[in-house]
Amino acid sequence: MPELPEVETTVRGLAPVLEGASIAAIETRRADLRRPFPEDLRQRMTGARVTSLGRRAKYGLVATDRGDTMIFHLGMSGRWRIDPGELLPHDHLLIETGAGRRVALNDPRRFGSVDLWRSDALAGFPAFAALGPEPLGPELTAAYLYRMLAGRRASIKLMLLDQRIVAGLGNIYVCEALHLARISPKRAAGDVSRAKLGRLVEAIRAVLLSAIEAGGSTLRDYARPDGELGYFSKQFLVYGREGLPCACGGVVERYAEGGRSTFWCPACQRG
Repeated sequence: MPELPEVETTVRGLAPVLEGASIAAIETRRADLRRPFPEDLRQRMTGARVTSLGRRAKYGLVATDRGDTMIFHLGMSGRWRIDPGELLPHDHLLIETGAGRRVALNDPRRFGSVDLWRSDALAGFPAFAALGPEPLGPELTAAYLYRMLAGRRASIKLMLLDQRIVAGLGNIYVCEALHLARISPKRAAGDVSRAKLGRLVEAIRAVLLSAIEAGGSTLRDYARPDGELGYFSKQFLVYGREGLPCACGGVVERYAEGGRSTFWCPACQRG
C-alpha cells in the first residue's frame, strides 16, 4: 500500500501539471472505486482552477478556487499517470486541463477513493477527524510522544502505526525508523524514555525525507506519476531483509504482529 512518501511524491509529481491550471473536463470511467465517486464531482470541478496541491497523512489534496478540495487515496494499487498516450482499462478517473494536459487515476484493485469536501472544513472530513500530527511537522516532538504513550503497554511499533498518535506512518517506514533509532519494536510504548523518543522523532523524519527524495518505495504496483519507480527500497536497512546481515553485524529477523510483518535486528535494537 502506498505510504506517506509515495503520496507526497505523487502530489509533487502532479503539481507541475495541475497547480494553477483550469480543469477543462473531468471524466469518471466507472461508478466507483472503494466507494462511489461524488455525484457532483464533474459539476463542481469542471471550469475550476487548481489553487494548490497538498497532503494529509496518506491522502492527496487538490484544492480549487471554488472552495472545494478533491481528496484522493491511492488504496493498495493506485497511481496517477501524466499525459497517458492511451487510456488503460484501470484508468478510472481522467482530468484534462485547459492547456491540454491529462492525468489519469489508475487503480486495478479499486481500493482507493476520491472525495470532494469544502476546503474551509477539511478538519471535519471523517478520515481526518481523529488524525494525529504530521510526522514531518513541528507538532511531532519527544514531549508529545512521551505524553501520548505514557502508561501504554502495547508495543511502540503498534503505537506508531496508530493514526491517532501520528498521522501517515506505515509499516515500512516504522520498521526503518525504529531500526535507525536503535529501539526494539517489541518494547512497551510507555517504557520508551523521553531521550529515546527524541531519537525516534529524528529517525522518523530522516527516513521519510530520504524516502521522498528517492521517490518512495516500489514493492509491487506503485509508480510515480511520471512512470518512474520509487527507489527507496534499495536503501532498506531491515524491511524485507529477514535472514540478511545488519550493518551492526547481527542478523535481521521478522515476526508478525497486528497482521503485519515486523523486521528488526535484535543485536542493535535493544533500546
